[in-house]
Amino acid sequence: MEATTHTVAAEKPDLDDFIKLCFRLSLSNKEILAVVAHRAQTVMSIRTLKSICRRLGLYRRKNQSDLGEVLAFIQQEIMTSGQMQGYRWLHLRAIQKGFVVSQDTIRQIIKMIDPVGVELRRARRLRRRQYSCRGPNAVWHMDGYDKLKPYGIGIHGCIDGFSRYVLWAEAYTTNNGPKVVASYFIKTVSRIGGCPERIRADRGTENGHVEQMQMFLRRNHSDSFAGDKSFLYGRSTANQRIEGWWTTLRKQTAQFWMNLFQTLQDDGHFTGNFLDKSLIQFCILNLMQDELDEVVNTWNSHKIRSRLTGDAASGRPVVMYSFPAIHSAEDRLKSAEMEEVIVCMEECTPKAPFPCDETVFELCCLLMEENEWHAPSDPLDASDLYITLRGEILKIV
Repeated sequence: MEATTHTVAAEKPDLDDFIKLCFRLSLSNKEILAVVAHRAQTVMSIRTLKSICRRLGLYRRKNQSDLGEVLAFIQQEIMTSGQMQGYRWLHLRAIQKGFVVSQDTIRQIIKMIDPVGVELRRARRLRRRQYSCRGPNAVWHMDGYDKLKPYGIGIHGCIDGFSRYVLWAEAYTTNNGPKVVASYFIKTVSRIGGCPERIRADRGTENGHVEQMQMFLRRNHSDSFAGDKSFLYGRSTANQRIEGWWTTLRKQTAQFWMNLFQTLQDDGHFTGNFLDKSLIQFCILNLMQDELDEVVNTWNSHKIRSRLTGDAASGRPVVMYSFPAIHSAEDRLKSAEMEEVIVCMEECTPKAPFPCDETVFELCCLLMEENEWHAPSDPLDASDLYITLRGEILKIV
């Protein structure tokens, strides 16, 4: 008992910050206790946790946020991300933004201000195929998202099969450059300290470098999936995990951007040529990446409900990925020598420091500096800047 008390006292500031983080991620008290036990080797009772939360001013129902502010937040989320966000997702977004509000309040607000979106969600329920996976890092599913490519932006993503934890989601000028895709993979391997047991992808040429790097990093392992068995090819449409996440991405952000770009095209401001795509990239790519990061953070901390079939783990992706023992699973991460990771990095092409063609980038920066135009802070500012820059450049050329 004395050792436990000493540990809590010694790490109290750090433990307080960690509990605040778990609370902001909307983890339940039971989940927080389990995570704290694994992460800080500190076992505490639910009563102690509640006492700490009171001391830190962390309440789930007390001191409810002003409904007017909550309403304004929900309206902004629906306006900028379309009508496909459900009340559980929006509730988590609100909690992460610091609001104290119940799921039922969010649900009632959505029913009031977005009845069309409610009906759309009701009409798009799918029958899912069964899927099973032994633990985090057993299988990574990666793929490219092409819906925005006609406008000059490609998205590439990777998701863990067991936990549904999104490992990366990157927006760039391309999503099928083999060396660019490889840079996402190697950056993740370096960050987490190893590679997955297997990777699942389609037969696109963009996956060739990742295939060779995965097999290279796994060549000396002794498990049954080592070497050339560590990379699986198959049809993109059958890659369930990442295909399912693309559906979420479209609901939360991609559909909004598709509608915005279509409006620019319908109004005669986008023809699909090199200049127009470069200007879209200049004005919007960084904003889109910021929004992608927010969607990933929200997804990774939302709660996946259990299924009647019981064939897949349920919980929060970040918890399932980071603490698999809570779900009676084992982390399947395979070690990777840092020297070998560095060798792979030399064969990668990371994102360029500018979001579009370098000449177009320099010209846009010059025009913005001369006219004292500011970088866009939201999609509507970005579309206005795009139209303005396009008009100025067309006068020159």
